[in-house]
Amino acid sequence: MKIVDLFQPDATAVSLEFFPPKDEAGVERLFQTVADLRPHSPAYVSVTYGAGGSTRRLTLELVQRIKAETGMETMAHLTCVGSTQDELASVLEQLASAGIDNVLALRGDPPKGETAFVASAGGFAHADELVAFIRQRHPQLCIGVAGYPEKHPEAESFGQDLSNLKRKVDAGADFVVTQLFFDDRDYRGFVERARLAGVTVPFVPGIMPVTNVSQMRRFTATCGAQFPARLSARLEAVQDNPEAVRALGVEHAVEQCQLLIAAGVPAIHFYTLNRSTATLEILKALGR
Repeated sequence: MKIVDLFQPDATAVSLEFFPPKDEAGVERLFQTVADLRPHSPAYVSVTYGAGGSTRRLTLELVQRIKAETGMETMAHLTCVGSTQDELASVLEQLASAGIDNVLALRGDPPKGETAFVASAGGFAHADELVAFIRQRHPQLCIGVAGYPEKHPEAESFGQDLSNLKRKVDAGADFVVTQLFFDDRDYRGFVERARLAGVTVPFVPGIMPVTNVSQMRRFTATCGAQFPARLSARLEAVQDNPEAVRALGVEHAVEQCQLLIAAGVPAIHFYTLNRSTATLEILKALGR
């Protein structure tokens, strides 16, 4: 089933994001996390794609296995990094043959150790090119793309970033999943600008609760997200107390979700980091 068909005007869906583990023990932990969260009826789950296609095989295996074993809809991430058009076409054929109906099309980040994105020979330089490629070859697929409430860190301006997003949607994207953010005003402003530019597809906000301050600062440094001043001060006050950090992170995420649900978002996408505890606490607090 296409993810956009799961969005209902009178309800807010929940979706979950996982990444391919490095070893079999990690895979077992991932499926325990899936089992822990499944009773909360996520509409779909997504699985990320390593730099340079390094987890391509495992990403494909995981989306197929999760769908087969749980019945939940799944979405495979697909990036331009390190891939030719022929290689991308092969991945798409595998997804279609496995009955996977949803793909998140991304340019992708530069491989570790590199500071700039360089398109592969015979590959794509931008996500809108990948979206158009998927839409032309597999018109039946539902395609998601990424959006940045605080703009992509490589974009020179909000206007340039919005133009990039519109190209992806015009190329055939069905919905947008946002990068993590900590202030709902950033999300609302982003959606308002996009609507004024003629982007009409659903926008799904991405939420990642703070469970480790130094880890989250690394994440935000790479994706361009910022801590609001009040949240930053509260985190600094307890940063040496892991339990207090986790409790504060969950509390803030619950407040974000409540505001977003009240605003009528189609879904909330949780970046789980393959762990269930914080996401479970948030869902329970929301009465889900």
